[in-house]
Amino acid sequence: HVQLVESGGGLVQPGGSLRLSCTVSNERYKNRCMGWFRQAPGLEREGVAAIYTGGGDAYYADSVKGRFSMSEDNAKNTVYLQMDSLKPEDTAMYYCAADPDVSRGFWFRPDQYADWGQGTQVTVS
Repeated sequence: HVQLVESGGGLVQPGGSLRLSCTVSNERYKNRCMGWFRQAPGLEREGVAAIYTGGGDAYYADSVKGRFSMSEDNAKNTVYLQMDSLKPEDTAMYYCAADPDVSRGFWFRPDQYADWGQGTQVTVS
């Protein structure tokens, strides 16, 4: 298992931007699928972006495509979620998740991930 530490949430006006960070706290960063999920009160956890560490392509949910961008810095064992053109409906707790065995096409299923961060709140208002 790995430990995940998120940061970067906050309050932003509609149309604004935020960048979330998720750092893997040990050496087991490589060869994992890293996902960003969000959960608003009363709703199910929703996958928004995912990437295979080590230079893999990023994948996005339709709800954020063209507005969110996921990237990584291997030297820092960190993935980022750049969120632009934020909307009130993007308001949620955002979680980072990691797992070495997520099959392609299953990136946005929470049950595919073993390790989760504590979450960081994003409020667009």
